[in-house]
Amino acid sequence: MGRLIKNHWARLIILSAAGWQVGASIEGFIWPKVFWDFLTHNLDGSVKQIPILQIINLVLGIVALAWEWPLKPLAGTFPHQSIALRLLVYPLSALTCALMYQSGDVAVYYLIGMAAYFWAYSEGEIVCAVPWTLPRKSKRIQRV
Repeated sequence: MGRLIKNHWARLIILSAAGWQVGASIEGFIWPKVFWDFLTHNLDGSVKQIPILQIINLVLGIVALAWEWPLKPLAGTFPHQSIALRLLVYPLSALTCALMYQSGDVAVYYLIGMAAYFWAYSEGEIVCAVPWTLPRKSKRIQRV
């Protein structure tokens, strides 16, 4: 059996959380509700009149999908390779998910993904190698 590559595992968890976050934010446009409205109604203004929380969740979910998939212009760049930068951005995504009713479970998935990324970061894993440091294939024909 092989070793567990924690950053790949965390990537899959964050990918599923980001997809769910995008779907939950779209659902939040239709049925706006704050998760914590059973305690206070002070946060209802962030989802009812102007859907601020839904827009923030949608943007952060699309950014996480583009970051983890990754999109071709983002692949191999510093933000794509940095686990530390992910550990700074994903708590914001988890916080916005925890505030909206439709994405309450997504916040837990983000926390699990962040824990896996922290585990990978503490063991010195890297997300991907820089393309220009990879060995090139030889064009020489080998005789058999």
